[in-house]
Amino acid sequence: QVQLVESGGGLVQAGGSLTLSCAASGYIFSVNAMEWYRQAPGNQRELVASITKGGSTNYADSVEGRFTISRDNAKNTVYLQMNSLEPEDTAVYYCYAVIVVITTTLAEYPYWGQGTQVTVSS
Repeated sequence: QVQLVESGGGLVQAGGSLTLSCAASGYIFSVNAMEWYRQAPGNQRELVASITKGGSTNYADSVEGRFTISRDNAKNTVYLQMNSLEPEDTAVYYCYAVIVVITTTLAEYPYWGQGTQVTVSS
């Protein structure tokens, strides 16, 4: 079964940086869109950034200019470089990917990572 495994979360002071990684593994034919979401306590889960297989990116207004999403298709991995972090960025960050998996045939499914905590202290 396909899994998304996240890493890179932690505690950082305001103004600092962190880079998150999310690697897909399993019987994968193709990884299509990859995205990062975040959810703070009491808040809705929100889309932070997305990237297509071809490398086209989109960002939430709140992170535009501070965060950069990228991917390594050879490694089936998506990254989120976070600079100039603010306390408001504190949340659990989840990666998401649309993946064509190999079973008895080929089928496209959405997958979620387990989440990684990012805490920004003031």
